[in-house]
Amino acid sequence: MPQTSSRGILLAAFGALALTPDALLMRLSEMDGLQMLGWRGLCTGLVFWAAWLLTTQDWSSLRRLASPAGLVLVLAHFSNALLFPLGIALAPVAIVLIAVACMPVCAALLSRLVLGEPTSRATWLTIAAVLTGIAIAVTGSDGMTLNGDALLGAACGLGVAMSLATTFVTLRRTPDLPLLPGLGTGALLAGLAGLYVTGPARMIDGNVSAIVLTGLVILPVSFFALSSASRHTLAANVSLMMLLETVLGPIWVWAFLDEAPTARTLAGAALVLTALAIYLARPLVSSGVKYPGGSRGRGAAPPSAP
Repeated sequence: MPQTSSRGILLAAFGALALTPDALLMRLSEMDGLQMLGWRGLCTGLVFWAAWLLTTQDWSSLRRLASPAGLVLVLAHFSNALLFPLGIALAPVAIVLIAVACMPVCAALLSRLVLGEPTSRATWLTIAAVLTGIAIAVTGSDGMTLNGDALLGAACGLGVAMSLATTFVTLRRTPDLPLLPGLGTGALLAGLAGLYVTGPARMIDGNVSAIVLTGLVILPVSFFALSSASRHTLAANVSLMMLLETVLGPIWVWAFLDEAPTARTLAGAALVLTALAIYLARPLVSSGVKYPGGSRGRGAAPPSAP
């Protein structure tokens, strides 16, 4: 495995593992979605900007954030910061994370819409499989009654998946963008929106320490590692590592809060993860190498859909 690709995969694995307790801490905070949005966005944004000021202070690089790619990066992270806490507040953790796991498919669709790259039959089949799996997960125990909150939570998770795919593809194609200010600006804007709607008086309702921990430590560490990984390896590899959160995140919540997923949620998760595993494994098998794109440079364009 080339050294660059190996470094990217290790960074992605570390970032994904660091992110797995996030949903548990959000549940422990006992806050609503907008409260969590305010705390997470403000804390994460301040950490990213403080880290940049302490380590770089290359003020000329900030001009790149005004470019189309820079604005896309800020907007993508704003959407990610906005939608995830709202989804977790509405639906079971497992359902939201199942939807977030659809990021590889979102990346393929994004490549088609923005870059004009073709979408293969395998991609469309995978889309059908993951949507079926999500439909199974959000339906009631009788298989017929649709759970409205679960559906909204899954929609938020799909929005997060598209936001993450946009972030990783943008950073892969434009490696000279200032990473920390870009992510920090998106997070701060989301946090200010949550603070404005919630109001300062209500921000201290709940377990503040739990949400501050995820905002100051979990999110900055994990998203910096994942976003940095996308500059060293393909988005498909980062997507594969993020499946760790889909598996381990609900286990943390199950173990500490007894929020056990239903049989239908587990069945839907199994279908989604199986479809994604096959989708991500196809290029590895067909190319005969361990990891796709290892020979590409940092500024190479992302691969087309397998």
